[in-house]
Amino acid sequence: MSDPFFHPVSGFDLPRFAGVPTFMRLPYVPHGHERYGDVQIGLIGVPWDSGTTNRPGPRHGPRQLRDASTMMRAQHPVNGTRPYEAANCADLGDVGPNPADIIDSMDRITAFYDQVLAAGIKPLTAGGDHLTSLPVLRSLAKVHGPMGMVHFDSHTDLFHSYFGGTMYTHGTPFRRAVEEGLLDPKRVVQIGLRGTMYDTEDRDFAAANGIRLILIEEFHARGVEDVMAEAREIAGSGKTYVSYDIDFVDPTFAPGTGTPEVGGPNSYQALQVCRELAGLDIVGADMVEVSPPFDTSGGTAFLGVSIMFEILCVMAAQAGA
Repeated sequence: MSDPFFHPVSGFDLPRFAGVPTFMRLPYVPHGHERYGDVQIGLIGVPWDSGTTNRPGPRHGPRQLRDASTMMRAQHPVNGTRPYEAANCADLGDVGPNPADIIDSMDRITAFYDQVLAAGIKPLTAGGDHLTSLPVLRSLAKVHGPMGMVHFDSHTDLFHSYFGGTMYTHGTPFRRAVEEGLLDPKRVVQIGLRGTMYDTEDRDFAAANGIRLILIEEFHARGVEDVMAEAREIAGSGKTYVSYDIDFVDPTFAPGTGTPEVGGPNSYQALQVCRELAGLDIVGADMVEVSPPFDTSGGTAFLGVSIMFEILCVMAAQAGA
């Protein structure tokens, strides 16, 4: 049973439209807070999108995701998990990026997560564009070594470079992560891939390094349970990272993103795949590429935090086991 200090504010005690929004209405416990060392799962914002190459906006994602997350309640509707009773959860605040310098921002992100991991906290991140995952993985790999990864996305993010040699964009983070030894490519599965292509360079890299690609056609043909059973087998019993790009979901349900691709899963399937992560040894996870400027209804952010709640339930159940 977790400490009541870490329980969220209930909508029965304070209306959900009132108060200062934190992730899931949890207490704000920044580094240096007297209860920081008691946190088991920390929700973190990374308001940064300097890796974006077309439509910007995910730097505003964490703020909108926090606001939308006030709608999250205390219990999972299907399996009954009550994550805030299973683990001490808190909002650890935002990493302060340098929007004018990609390398400096990545160093700042890694340093922030080094503090998180030194305190024994498992991070659940709200980005930010997908380059955000790279500096987070750099920190995690210092503790856990090369990790497996379950990656939900319509793109591989395995490209070598952009614009003749730019190595750090939201299309390159997992190429760098494999090259830097942060990920074990044979324990990486990427699910939901689709859309028009420049060429096959990214898929060729995956094939050469043993990364399993599950294209959207295969996903729809096999169904969630079958695909996710294979994903769990690939990740195995070792330390695993979960990276969830909101553009995995069809833009009918999640239009607020920079690089939408049609033909994807619906919002129910978007939740289902998270429920099927149960049993994995998840050491960290992220939700990235929510872009408020393209999310006029707020529905993308609400789906994004609903997915974060699903992942949080899996991580909390693991922490409380």
